[in-house]
Amino acid sequence: MPSLLRFLLLLLLTFGSTVSPAQDNDQPPPATAPAATPAPTLEQLGSQLDTIKASLKNKTSDTPLADLRNTALGVQDQASELAISLAPQMTALQAQLAVLGPAPAKGAPAEAPEVAAQRRKLDKAQADLDAQIKQAQLLGQNATQLAAQISGLRNDEFQARLASRTATPFSHTFWADPVRTFPDDVVRLKRLGSRYASAVAQAWQPPNRQPLVWCLIAAALLLGGGRWVLERLLLLLATRHVPDGHLRRSAMATAVALTAVLTTGLAAQLVYLGLNWNDILDDDLAALATRVVGLVCFAAYVTGLGRALLSVRRPSWRLPALSDLAAQRLRLFPWLLAAAALLFGLLDRTSRAVGTSLPASVATRGLFALVISGLIGLALLRLRRTRQAAATADGAEPEHRPLWIGLLTAAATLGVIVSWLGVATGFIALAFFVAVQMLWIGVIVATVYLLIYLLTDLINTTLLPHGRGGQRLQATFELAPHTLEQAAVLLAGICRVGLVLLALATVLTPFGAGPKDLLASAEQTLGNVKLGELAINPGTIFGGVLVLLAGMFVLRMLKRWLAEQLLPKSTMEKGMQDSIVTLLGYVGGLLVVVLTLAALHVDLKSITWIVSALSVGIGFGLQAIVQNFISGLILLVERPVKVGDWVSLSSDVEGDIRRINVRATEIQMGDRSTVIVPNSQLITQNVRNVTLANAQGRVQIKLPMPLDTDAGKVRELVLGILRAHHGTLAVPAPYVQLENLNNGVMTFNCVAYVGSPREVSGVKSDLLFEILKRLRSEGLPMTSPQSMLVRTLPPLVEEDEPTG
Repeated sequence: MPSLLRFLLLLLLTFGSTVSPAQDNDQPPPATAPAATPAPTLEQLGSQLDTIKASLKNKTSDTPLADLRNTALGVQDQASELAISLAPQMTALQAQLAVLGPAPAKGAPAEAPEVAAQRRKLDKAQADLDAQIKQAQLLGQNATQLAAQISGLRNDEFQARLASRTATPFSHTFWADPVRTFPDDVVRLKRLGSRYASAVAQAWQPPNRQPLVWCLIAAALLLGGGRWVLERLLLLLATRHVPDGHLRRSAMATAVALTAVLTTGLAAQLVYLGLNWNDILDDDLAALATRVVGLVCFAAYVTGLGRALLSVRRPSWRLPALSDLAAQRLRLFPWLLAAAALLFGLLDRTSRAVGTSLPASVATRGLFALVISGLIGLALLRLRRTRQAAATADGAEPEHRPLWIGLLTAAATLGVIVSWLGVATGFIALAFFVAVQMLWIGVIVATVYLLIYLLTDLINTTLLPHGRGGQRLQATFELAPHTLEQAAVLLAGICRVGLVLLALATVLTPFGAGPKDLLASAEQTLGNVKLGELAINPGTIFGGVLVLLAGMFVLRMLKRWLAEQLLPKSTMEKGMQDSIVTLLGYVGGLLVVVLTLAALHVDLKSITWIVSALSVGIGFGLQAIVQNFISGLILLVERPVKVGDWVSLSSDVEGDIRRINVRATEIQMGDRSTVIVPNSQLITQNVRNVTLANAQGRVQIKLPMPLDTDAGKVRELVLGILRAHHGTLAVPAPYVQLENLNNGVMTFNCVAYVGSPREVSGVKSDLLFEILKRLRSEGLPMTSPQSMLVRTLPPLVEEDEPTG
């Protein structure tokens, strides 16, 4: 590996030598090497494939399968590039032959000797070139097949390694083998130590002593105060140039994480550079030292990432929703995990370099699995106890956590249990694999979490209308504020999805095999079960369930993002927003079902007999459901009624539409009860939409007055009251009409308009109160006084009865 610092130290000297004087420009440029011809290149690629095949046949080959696969893929790329580069030459030869025209037929006059010779030359060149193109294509196909074969071998090796079992640590055999091989391992370690000691002694000699001393001094300065100085410098720059807000917090957290790995990693690189200033270390020692530098950088990044996310000294800068007590209790775990990873990484690399015995490697990996999984389990336990203690102190339930945090916590708990059980039962390789992946996935999740905050804050600072960047964009491009808000939400969502996908790809990289390979043993044990023509196996079921759960989760998050973030910042009305979200749910749900069936390898022919047997019952049973479903789609597309409308049905149902579901619509009545109306009724029956097209409300008051009342005075008084109310509209203007004269009473029709039908009852009540008050103050009675006439009738005179 080229030495970076050596290049920096000699940069000034080499820069001066690269600038040539003016008189040197007349010298001819150096001759370039001629391009390689296709034939040697094809021969070289063929020999590389033969070497790979020989390595695969030789079971004792030390070449890793990953390197062989990369070589095969490289051969494939070179062969493809060669075939593509030869295609223009073939086109040129065909064009030259087309200019010469077809060869003369038998019996025709012979062509000129020069033309015939040129034709033979071009035909031979075309045949040779065509053979080379076909050979390159064949090499590419062979390389592709060989890479696929190597991938299968890697998967088999991965499964065999995970399924391997040793004696349990509770048995005498487990400890007897390391004790027996311990003397030989010590001898190998002493040999490695003597090699490093001689290399250090050689580096301390006068030709190399001064660079070594300077490198050690620089490394000590970086480790002693370099990180502190760099963090203070970045804090000063952030305070001056980064706007106050969330971006400054996420930027400083990122700077803390990168500062740790930069200073510590640079210090380790300086030490390695000082020891290997004049290539003192041999290839094996240099490779081991390079891997050690990488381990130091990884450990430094883990500690820096932990300091950045916990932020114990600056709680206001903490990104995760952790209490101060939780951050204080977790502050040592990043350091402990980093130290454990560094220590066991050094042991693992050293054992590989010296070739320690298998029992020692197994014991080391088992101990690593226990330590890493134990630290992770202890951190989860402390975090859980902290949340319970905080909830007990406040007298409330623990705070609700997001779904992804609960899933990660459950997965980490399961990983700890599997790792400890693996060590206890002798599956050391499985336990070690689970522990390494827990550490690796934790670092990736923390990194993605930090990057999501950083990019989201950067996008919001740049695009939101109230920021300086958003104001500049509005002034420059004349953009509306809601357009910038939508762009910020959309861009932030795209960045989050991209980071999550990148994290998934990174997590799956070190596995060496895909998730399907982990289910191969279960599939072989259980076999394939068929239900008619439909094949059922554990891997297919697991894949289908995974696709279904992932699809529903993504659909739910997308609907929530649209409903709560993107659409509210648009100019759409609430009903249209709900319709879009509902339609997206229907289409997305159908797509998830289709993807699930595809993952299950379900063919329509496989379920034809089931559908045919139940078709009659399903037809009658689903008739009303399908009718309501189609009616719901019509309501969402045509939108004769929408969420928020005030409707009245012929069945004495009147209220506000709260939700349009797949089968029915929810209407909230005036008494706050909810009526479930099938969607078909809203399509087939008469429906009165009171608020359609922003309809205005009409307040009408019938005012009876005595016939002897001054009609003009009443009209002016009531009209003034209608105009003075803040809820009535000036256009259309209110009016008062004398509607009828009947039985000594004249009736006034008083009408005013309001902005919405929902305001009619409230405005009408206010107007009635005010009219009654003003009529009493003006002495205008609402009815005529009634009089009672009492008449006294004379008594009846009784006539005597005639006598006989």
